[in-house]
Amino acid sequence: MQDSPKPRHEFQVGQRVHASGDSRRIGTVKYVGPVEGYSDTWVGVDWDNGEGKHDGSINGVRYFLAKSERSGSFVRAQNLNQGISLLEALESRYKSDSTKDEKDEMYVLSTSSQRVSVQLLGEDKIHDKLSRFEELTNASLSYLGISSPGIPCHINNTVPNIKELDLTGNLLSEWKDVGTICEQLPALRTINLSNNLMSPYKSELPLLKSIQVLVLNNTGVDWEQVELLRQSLTAIEELYIMGNNISRILPGSSSMVQGFEYLRLLNLEDNCIDEWNEIMKLSQLRCLEQLYLNKNCLNSLFYPDCGGQYESEITCYEPFQNLRRLLLGNNNIGDLASVDSLNLFPNLVDIRLSENPITDSRRGGVPRFVLIARLAKIQILNGSEVTPRERKDSEIRYVRLVVSKLHASPEEIKQHPRFYELKKIHGIEDERHSIGATVPQTIGSGLLSITLNCVGASMGEKPPLTKKLPATTTVGKLKFLCESFFKLKSMKLKLYLQEEGSPFPLLLDNDTLSLMDLGIGNDSIILVDEERS
Repeated sequence: MQDSPKPRHEFQVGQRVHASGDSRRIGTVKYVGPVEGYSDTWVGVDWDNGEGKHDGSINGVRYFLAKSERSGSFVRAQNLNQGISLLEALESRYKSDSTKDEKDEMYVLSTSSQRVSVQLLGEDKIHDKLSRFEELTNASLSYLGISSPGIPCHINNTVPNIKELDLTGNLLSEWKDVGTICEQLPALRTINLSNNLMSPYKSELPLLKSIQVLVLNNTGVDWEQVELLRQSLTAIEELYIMGNNISRILPGSSSMVQGFEYLRLLNLEDNCIDEWNEIMKLSQLRCLEQLYLNKNCLNSLFYPDCGGQYESEITCYEPFQNLRRLLLGNNNIGDLASVDSLNLFPNLVDIRLSENPITDSRRGGVPRFVLIARLAKIQILNGSEVTPRERKDSEIRYVRLVVSKLHASPEEIKQHPRFYELKKIHGIEDERHSIGATVPQTIGSGLLSITLNCVGASMGEKPPLTKKLPATTTVGKLKFLCESFFKLKSMKLKLYLQEEGSPFPLLLDNDTLSLMDLGIGNDSIILVDEERS
């Protein structure tokens, strides 16, 4: 199966290379030629990891423009590697014997800190099976310096049954090479090209008709190239294009993205999309079930109504008609109108909103129970299941919170579209003079069962206390009571509400608000901590 030796060519500008002896140190050739003050020929490289020496200029003379101030360097040709073929990589990964160094790494430490060699059970059988290429179905060839397919017909003859191929972090850049690999592997369904810097198309489209999962993270691909690929991706079900600085969705022949008839998952995380209008261009992908938009720059979102600006665009299918999971973590969403609009997505049950201003109490965000109450159909919030009990408790608590605000500002009701619905569901009356755990419930000043738990480092070990407190007890009053309950007279206290399903407790930082104002109900847990200077 060994490829015939290929002649060593001169380095060319735009060529992908890696440092000799380190296939993970990858860069792009930006210059080949003399450098003033130095003998012979040098290769100017712009390193992917940014770890170079300069920006492409030396001694005041510019030879190339690197992407950052210190990502470029000049290297002798013998210290660079132009890569190997796919078949050479397969040979290296699966047929070569373990080196002495690799075997030396296989050990455990005894009780006397002596190395004891480890022999893997069945190692010979596993190695034998992997080395029989005709039986190989999954191949991981990441960071091996692959720069070409090799002789095409040899690929199919050697590994005819490959279904999943991981080519992460190699030197591939031409789509025609990717097409050759896919064409020669008829059983291939999943291919990962992450961290290969792909060039724009130069000739006919690659043949990718059997590919169901395509991973293009950190490849420099933009949506225009995705649109061109669409014609070849007739069977695609999952498409990953993270970390490509995509800011706009540019459909080919219409204002909406068409095709992708079987696409179920689209991952656009870690890009630069800042307008929800761009995401709306994806709303006619009728099989789309999962849309990942974490780590973008979105400020808000909406769902179009029948009379809105998208009326002429949504004549075929209901927008996002099958979307079940929408990940929006680590954006800039800060308004409750965006949260409420999620109720309009017909099948949405799994949402992530963490690391947005709307969920950050330090920036005026709301706690988990408010999100659960406002989102009627959500079953998973920020990766945590919303149980029936949590939903009920959250909705009752939310209604209490709203009622406490309405007495001061009746206009507040406009900001709470589910308020009357939730009052009816839980049989909560308007009276403010009593409170209870049974249904129907009233919004009032009865006693709440609250568990207080000391967590401050210098408080010592103190058993939790469960107290019956009036719902009108303010945060400031509760701090004073904790000083007495736990004998903490010399400490300045901070209180946190521990919420079910939330990874972090909620800081109670307004001393004037009451337990009722905060929507705190029976059987709540409040953590007592100390102020840190």
